[in-house]
Amino acid sequence: MRRLKTGSAGVAVAALALTLAACGSDSGDSDSNTDNSESSGSTDLSAELTWWDTSDPDNEAPAYDELIKKFNEEYPDVTIKHEIVPFDQTQNKFKTAAEADSGAPDILRAEVAWTPEFASLGYLYALDGTAALENNFLETPLSSNEFDGKTYGVPQVTDTLGLMYNKALFEKAGLDPEAPPTTWDEVRDAAKALKSEAGVDGIYINSGGYFLLPFLYGEGADLVDTDAQTITVNSPEAVTGIETAQSLVEDGSAVKPTANDPYGTMMTLFKEQKVGMIINGPWEVAGISDDPKFGGIENLGVAPVPAGSAGQGAPVGGHNYVVYSGMDDTKAEAAAAFIAFMSSAESEAFIADELGLLPGNADAYDMVTNERVALWADAMEVAQPRPWIPEGGQFFAALDTMATEVLIQDKPVQGALDKAADTYKSDVVPDYSLQ
Repeated sequence: MRRLKTGSAGVAVAALALTLAACGSDSGDSDSNTDNSESSGSTDLSAELTWWDTSDPDNEAPAYDELIKKFNEEYPDVTIKHEIVPFDQTQNKFKTAAEADSGAPDILRAEVAWTPEFASLGYLYALDGTAALENNFLETPLSSNEFDGKTYGVPQVTDTLGLMYNKALFEKAGLDPEAPPTTWDEVRDAAKALKSEAGVDGIYINSGGYFLLPFLYGEGADLVDTDAQTITVNSPEAVTGIETAQSLVEDGSAVKPTANDPYGTMMTLFKEQKVGMIINGPWEVAGISDDPKFGGIENLGVAPVPAGSAGQGAPVGGHNYVVYSGMDDTKAEAAAAFIAFMSSAESEAFIADELGLLPGNADAYDMVTNERVALWADAMEVAQPRPWIPEGGQFFAALDTMATEVLIQDKPVQGALDKAADTYKSDVVPDYSLQ
């Protein structure tokens, strides 16, 4: 598998063993960090750390428990209390505990949009100068951890959106399964062939705002301009992008999303081979390939999201390891050592092979044998950062409303985006200006 683009923030390591030679550095520059150079390189750390993990308790957590056992072979005096917490409760639960300075975990698996929010509130320990940043992380996933000149976490897993398609249906329609569409116009042409030759629908575009971001990015648009502090979700470029999505539904190239459970409907139709293409992410690969109606992993194709007039672009997602700021330096050093171990190339390759999750460590990709991960190499090349501001997680409610209006209710795109922009101004980023 070919290498993905790496960032300059990581230090390249050819083969970081599943043991750590060092777990500290010369300095830490967070307000809550003090110099930890005296214990730099220590392998005799002693601490008890609680890790709140939002991964699946049955299918994912056991693999992380295996890594914890390996970590303890090198650090027998660092106890990791691995606690599974429900994802939908964790954001508020962590904020409440951190605000009260009572009950917060030492380490948290944070969704990418939570990291800048928690950092802005002073709840995270800056990891600059610690072992946690010594791995070679992909630039785009790492960017979600950077806030106000400091780095507050590292990628645990990453993901993006891609064009997922049915190879057998492509062949039946006379399409080359090794040359999937690269533009939305080519998607339209492929949809016509799938309808006329294979007797199935062309593409299903979920009516969630996140799934429409490739249409914005393809026109060079975004939700906001963080440098200019301007709301851009209703820019002419954004309108063009969303009109492309709407037109695919209007001309029958795309299935009109259902008002009730559009995502679930999309996945059912794709698994039952009733639609040839969808826009989705790596979290669905296992479910698709394991479904007896789909035809196995060999029938699944994955390509980068199609391009608009400005190129290809998909949002980056995933989760980060972050450290609570309210701890002493000894615990912080132990937490950094644990994170360095868990995010090493070998550890992330192990998780990728076991679970099919995409590593945030660039060097892990050379070690991964799981073909489900290899499918996403090209798609990750066009993943781009979202607006990494504390309010970034609040953009999607208004975007979901917009997507429903334009794809299901067929309302004018400009008006729907103007309404989203007004909501951003009133409820999300009031200090930003409207265009």
